[in-house]
Amino acid sequence: MIQIYNTLSRQKEEFVPLEAGKVSMYVCGPTVYNYIHVGNARSTIAFDTIRRYFEYRGYEVNYVSNFTDVDDKIIRAAKELGISAPAVADRFIQAFTEDTQALNVKPATANPRVMDHMSDIQTFIQVLIDKGYAYEVQGDVYYRTRKFEGYGKLSHQSIDELEIGASQRTGEELQLKEDPLDFALWKSAKEGEISWDSAWGPGRPGWHIECSVMATKHLGETIDIHGGGQDLEFPHHENEIAQSEAKTGKTFANYWMHNGYVTIGEEEEKMSKSLGNFVTVHELIKEVDPQILRFFMATTQYRRPVRYSEATVKDAAANYQKLKIAFENLSFRKEAAEETLADDAVRLEQLNLLKERFIKEMDDDFNTANGITVVYELAKWMNEYSGETAVSQNVLQQALSLYTELLTVFGILLTPEELVDDEVDQLIEERNQARKDRNFARSDEIRDLLKDQGIILEDTQQGTRWRREK
Repeated sequence: MIQIYNTLSRQKEEFVPLEAGKVSMYVCGPTVYNYIHVGNARSTIAFDTIRRYFEYRGYEVNYVSNFTDVDDKIIRAAKELGISAPAVADRFIQAFTEDTQALNVKPATANPRVMDHMSDIQTFIQVLIDKGYAYEVQGDVYYRTRKFEGYGKLSHQSIDELEIGASQRTGEELQLKEDPLDFALWKSAKEGEISWDSAWGPGRPGWHIECSVMATKHLGETIDIHGGGQDLEFPHHENEIAQSEAKTGKTFANYWMHNGYVTIGEEEEKMSKSLGNFVTVHELIKEVDPQILRFFMATTQYRRPVRYSEATVKDAAANYQKLKIAFENLSFRKEAAEETLADDAVRLEQLNLLKERFIKEMDDDFNTANGITVVYELAKWMNEYSGETAVSQNVLQQALSLYTELLTVFGILLTPEELVDDEVDQLIEERNQARKDRNFARSDEIRDLLKDQGIILEDTQQGTRWRREK
């Protein structure tokens, strides 16, 4: 039974899908005006891991994540780069795809773009106007926030405590509104900005209406899960609820999930483009193995903050390397393994208990920190088993299969390194012969020579194996 911490109720709830065996899931995607930074990647990886666990537990997941390709930031970037707003969006959607593929993020079921939904957005807004939830003033359309009875239920604030909605317009806009809390559904065109014709004149949609439209169009009027970064809880997700539920009269999302920030620096500030303290994934993966970055992000429980620093990434690299070595240690025993052994049943039961513990931990609000602890215990088990005088092919295959299965939930791929360097093999043969001849000086010389080349030797009961130092 999977338990989810629901931001709406501020407690863990049993996950009961709208349709048995299926999950409808909408996650707010990036505004595509620049490369994504590590903070953006945190949300993408967190919800990809959640999706992977649902699939591991047998659910069919309809996973929709949008691209915001109409926005003030995109318009500014277009002016700075001297290209059109659609060209900016296309460039950074491509960059996002390349960066997330490197991080082994599964493609979404659908990646809707705002520009492809202008007719749907205008229809949605018109329904809100017709129902009295929205009004037009000089080409702008605003949402009557106080008319929606449940406003504030996600952020758990009374309407009088809430800040002015994020329409990001000047004081002049406040003169047009019936109430300062009202937020923009449609913004009249400014000179030189991209715009679309509408019943209220040329303009473009507000940010909040975009996600309401794309979520309901692709997943239905009520969805199982809506996710995103915790900074989106208010006003973005609060406004999505107000718009969607006013239009349909139905619950918009049954479960609201929000991931924690990535922090950076001694003050542990939130990583963001506005603060200028960000590191782009595009640049980072030129220096750090994307699998290590994936491991770093995926193994912190999604609601917890992730502290980014050179030291924390190094720690992740060391732990990732330990997991690889455990995999390689057991893989190395394949050729010399017996088909079965007398204690196979006991060993397989040990593996099954580890699997059950993993599921128990992950069922508790996708607790990847506890889940990876179980994987570490499995790695220790594998290291101990690979050191046994005799190992069973049956147990070995089951252990490797389980190990791969669990790491795949985190988006981690492990394969034995293909170490096929003839010169290294020849030197190892020479060293083995030197040891037989008790020429230990030459044996040590070869070991030191290989170590200088980043080659680590491991003498085992089954012979000498080697790996490249990371």
